[in-house]
Amino acid sequence: MKAINLYFALAEMQTIEAGPFEYNDKIPTKKNLAAAGVRVVPPGTVRYGAFVEPGVVVMPGYVNIGAYVGSGTMVDTWATVGSGAQIGRDVHIAGGVGIGGVLEPPGAMPVVIEDGAFVGSRCIVVEGVRVEEEAVLGANVVLTGSTQIIDVTGPDEVVYKGRVPARSVVVAGTRTKQFPAGSYQLQSALIIGRRRASTDQKTSLNEALREFGIVN
Repeated sequence: MKAINLYFALAEMQTIEAGPFEYNDKIPTKKNLAAAGVRVVPPGTVRYGAFVEPGVVVMPGYVNIGAYVGSGTMVDTWATVGSGAQIGRDVHIAGGVGIGGVLEPPGAMPVVIEDGAFVGSRCIVVEGVRVEEEAVLGANVVLTGSTQIIDVTGPDEVVYKGRVPARSVVVAGTRTKQFPAGSYQLQSALIIGRRRASTDQKTSLNEALREFGIVN
């Protein structure tokens, strides 16, 4: 990240042409996608300086500089993988997802989505949150560094921050907090179960949530 910031300080703006499109930026467009074994659907973009393994599919989404995306992963329509984010293999990042980037301060933790995870539509994952292997995030889950991620599957709640345990099934929730002006609902995330060993890793989000009586 420090190297990228230094590059931005030194590089000059230039006009870049790609077919009928024109850009004004400091970084050239990424080329040789076919040789890299990467499918990018127009107007999807993998920015120069990002690394995507063979077998990645980018619908009309965006993978920013410094990001890493593992093989077999799909970045779906209007999803964004921010600068420096680390996405594992066989991950599905559904439509409209926002994976936060980190360029400064240098050394700040990036968002990490581990292998086999499913990130549902319109989720937001930022501030160095780690989604562990094969976890499932239902639609509209928002995870920041301070979001309470509450496991409600046992007799007593277990609260996590900054980490979704492996194979957890997570949905958007709220938690009541008292303020001087009254009681208000703050956004949280609820762990409602775990993916079973019998569940196919390629299962759809709706099928995963149906196991726990949740309609996405």
